[in-house]
Amino acid sequence: MAVRSNPTLRQRRLGAELRRMREQAGLGGTQLARELGISPGQMTQMETAKIGVSPERLRTVAAACKCANRPLIDALAAMAGERTKGWWESYRGTVGTDAIDVAEIEGHAQRLSTYTITFIPGLLQTVAYANAIFSLGFPPLPQDEVDLRTSFRLQRQHFIRSEGPRYEAFLHEAALRIQFGEPGVLSDQLAAVIEASNHPETSVRVVPFDTANYPGPSSDLTYAAGTVPELDTVEMDTAHGVQFFDSPAQLTSYRATFERVDSIALSEGESRDFIQSILKEMKDKHA
Repeated sequence: MAVRSNPTLRQRRLGAELRRMREQAGLGGTQLARELGISPGQMTQMETAKIGVSPERLRTVAAACKCANRPLIDALAAMAGERTKGWWESYRGTVGTDAIDVAEIEGHAQRLSTYTITFIPGLLQTVAYANAIFSLGFPPLPQDEVDLRTSFRLQRQHFIRSEGPRYEAFLHEAALRIQFGEPGVLSDQLAAVIEASNHPETSVRVVPFDTANYPGPSSDLTYAAGTVPELDTVEMDTAHGVQFFDSPAQLTSYRATFERVDSIALSEGESRDFIQSILKEMKDKHA
């Protein structure tokens, strides 16, 4: 079996779930390998996604680990049997790994929720706004690299709006007011957010500055729901790149975080009116 040099994020997740299943069963890698009739090295390669695992082998592993979670086993078997490549694969090697991983998570999500504090989420950004953000890097990116990243972001938006899952965007008021590029860039961006909020599969809700007892997160987050709760994923944007979280404890914590944000955010209608008021304020200021 060919050894993968660069397994995808989804392949790595499948391997991690195999390892988690083994550890929950209290089995060592060598012990499980012996029960499966493979070498310890092959067991390690399966868990690190260096080699693939068939749906049949996955079910054999689940049986050896005495895993009784049928929905999870079925979902993992479906992952193991995936052969179709996502649209993002055509960009692999041209855009960064983080961008590919984010698109892959979105491409397999059953539902997406984002919470942003410093900027409008990528799935709602206009071309000018995205260009302005990508142009802020230091050292500055060449214009062709800025254009490539913006193009990739637009492809993500197209997928979500045409084929993707239900998308729920929570925006802190700060994200609606921090300016990137010229004043007209932000006003056009806010108008685009209002328009997007009218899409039947998109929800936009705002957390105002004056929200009492603000319990929200301090980082920009994405919660991607999997086919079963155990396969949910959390993405956190940091100054040093994207981080992903998927342990049961982490997922429980971030579910609670989004539940708190949901409880304090304005309704969809109130949010549209709120964004419209900021847009009017900006236009009056620059009239």
